[in-house]
Amino acid sequence: MRNLNRRANVVILTVFMMVILIAIYAFGLLIPDDAAAGSFLYAKQPPSLTHPFGTDALGRDLLMRTLKGMSVSMTVGTAASVISAVFAVFVGVAAAAGSKRVDVFINWVIDIVMGVPHTILVILISFAMGRGLKGLLVGIAATHWCSLARLIRGEVLQLRSMQYVAVSRKLGKSGGWILAHHLLPHLGPQFLVGLVLMFPHAILHEASVSFLGFGLPPEQPAIGIILSESMRYIGAGMWWPAVLPGLTLVLIVLLIDKLGDNLRMVMDPYSAQE
Repeated sequence: MRNLNRRANVVILTVFMMVILIAIYAFGLLIPDDAAAGSFLYAKQPPSLTHPFGTDALGRDLLMRTLKGMSVSMTVGTAASVISAVFAVFVGVAAAAGSKRVDVFINWVIDIVMGVPHTILVILISFAMGRGLKGLLVGIAATHWCSLARLIRGEVLQLRSMQYVAVSRKLGKSGGWILAHHLLPHLGPQFLVGLVLMFPHAILHEASVSFLGFGLPPEQPAIGIILSESMRYIGAGMWWPAVLPGLTLVLIVLLIDKLGDNLRMVMDPYSAQE
């Protein structure tokens, strides 16, 4: 890799991180339910070779539950991020290409949403929607689109001032044609990078809301549920149900965040010659 430039190294590292995330997600989905079944004969065991993450108070293997929980959290985060990112593109384009009143109204809504802490807003929406998976998805998707929408708005405003867009208008092209052929193709990199960078925030909010009891149901093996259950026994010296799944969540979030930064560097045309 010493003979490769920085951009090539970033591409290789990005592919490697994507393979790791896909492997963790797939392995969590393929774990059978009986692999994380409880047995009081193995309850409250510390980390060992047999159980690398130890067992909880019901004798369930915490490594298996953590991997299954990460797959659940990644599924929720992916769905919520995609919905929120698509909505952000529509809102950003509408703000930049619409009338002045539409732009002012959308910016006013963005200021209101960003002015409320995300966790509180997600809890309120999830509680209003009846909690569970549906309420959690709606809550996360409804609170994570603002930053990307502003970025898309600024990009569209810049693209509208380009000469080829003005030429298309002179040639009688409609606004829909210009949007489809000139604006949306240029928004692809911003959409993809914004989607990936939104992903770790969605996972953390899913875990935090489930930890507080306003997200996924208790029988769901999600990271937030595992951490919430561990709080009952941490005072008795059982540190592993809280520390090891929590560290796994932090490492996965940092890995996804680094993946987003690498994607932004790969898609940045100014880094092509480095």
